[in-house]
Formats: sequence, structure tokens, C-alpha cells
Amino acid sequence: MPIRGLLTRSLLGLSLLAGALIAVIGGLALRASGMIAVCLAAVVIGCVGAGLARDAGRGRREIVEAAWQAAAATVGLLLLLSGTAVLGGAVAVVVVAGAVLGGWVAVWLRRTARTRADAPGASAFPPAPGPAEQLPASGHPAAGRPVPSGALFLPPVVTLSTEALAREWVGTTAALTGPLGPAVRQSIVRRRQEILDELERRDPAGVARWLAAGPAAGDPAGFLHGDPAAGTDAA
Repeated sequence: MPIRGLLTRSLLGLSLLAGALIAVIGGLALRASGMIAVCLAAVVIGCVGAGLARDAGRGRREIVEAAWQAAAATVGLLLLLSGTAVLGGAVAVVVVAGAVLGGWVAVWLRRTARTRADAPGASAFPPAPGPAEQLPASGHPAAGRPVPSGALFLPPVVTLSTEALAREWVGTTAALTGPLGPAVRQSIVRRRQEILDELERRDPAGVARWLAAGPAAGDPAGFLHGDPAAGTDAA
């Protein structure tokens, strides 16, 4: 482990230990009425955390976890502030409260940015492909080439030939068998639906023959013909 990482972990561990000791002092300094108030605050905040998790569409297990984590954090924070008040007075309480609030905001912003980056609708097709995602001059992936882990900038299906659509279908079939993120997988599935709709529009009889052949048929190119009206080539 690098020295810097070891130092960071050591400082974090010491900070948690010091915070736990101060929280114990704060708990001992509180009277029965104070502990009841802390417990009531924990129950209220736990219910709020559970409600937020439920509104976000979380499962029952995640809702329970959100409730007890919020309650535990509330108890820990209140006892920490109580112990700080005993040891350092009101000024120390303000400093500690500000540090805790700042850390919480930093964590929240980081999680929010990560959630937006991983959202299914976030940049499904970026404005331009990266160096490892350059498309051939024909505007479609090479035959049998899986779609990479990042989403591709692909042209509309109506602008591609029937042969190109068939090759892209084969490539995306291979891509779906590999490990993909939820956003990329959803974009590929949506793209395949567009390809299928376009092929059926051009040659419904050919698509019917291809589907009737079953999964073993794989490549639809042998069953389809181009649509001269759409300016496509014969497969």
C-alpha cells in the first residue's frame, strides 16, 4: 500500500476513534431527558430517510438500511456535539458542526455526480466517438465487431443500407453477450429495435422469413433485400 494511502487511512481511523470517544463523553454527560430527545430525533430522521428511499423507488431492504443508517448517524452526531460542548464549549460545537456539514455536502455532491453519470438517459449517444470508438468510413461498425463498452455515435438507421443494418445487428448481438453497463445496454437494445423496425419497413416478407428461421439464423442479410425507394443496397 502506498505511504500516502496508509497515512490517509491512519488519520481517518484516528479521527473516527476520537469522534467515538467524544460521543461517549457526550452520552455520559446527557441526562435521561437528553437521551430521550436524542432517541426521538433519531426516530424522526430515520423515518425521513426511509421515506426518501421509498420515494426513490428503493426495495424494502434498502429502505430499512436507509432508516437505520439515518437514525444511527443522527445519534452519533448529537452525541458528538454534546461531547464537544462538554470539552470545548459553544465555539467548538460550531466548528465541529460546520466540519460535519461540509463533509456531508461534499459526499452528497460526489454521489449526485456519479448517479447522473450512470443514469440510463445520460449521454446514451455522445456527440462524438472517442479514439477507441471511431467508426469506419461507411458509417457503421465493421462486420461482426462488438459494440465497445462506451456508447457509440451511430447514424440514423434510415441512412444506412440494408447490408449495413444487418451487420450492425450481428455486432450488437455479440455485444449484448458481454459485460455492459445499464445505460449502454439500454442504448443498444433501443438501437436494435430501431434496426428491426427499419428492416421490417423495407422488407416485411424477408423479416418474417428470418424470424421464422429462429435464433440459429443469426445474420438477417441472407433473408433481406434492399429498398430501392429508400436508396439502399441489396443485401
